[in-house]
Amino acid sequence: MERSEIEAKVRKFMIEDLEIDENKITPDAHLMKDMGIDSLDFIDIVVIVEKTFGVKIKSEEMAGVDTFSKFCDYLEKKIG
Repeated sequence: MERSEIEAKVRKFMIEDLEIDENKITPDAHLMKDMGIDSLDFIDIVVIVEKTFGVKIKSEEMAGVDTFSKFCDYLEKKIG
């Protein structure tokens, strides 16, 4: 799966399922501080990612993943 496709799918579910303002979703946007993702949203993200991409997110692997771009990097490696 191409990086652009991963980013488009992540952007789509963040807007549609998490109701994040699309203007807040930039490569350097901080997931919690800028986009307002909280621990309950993270549970939704785990379920959505598993359904959309067929990969499981492990919390220990998410250390340091704090921006939209880093999250897409993480998914790209998991899918890759």
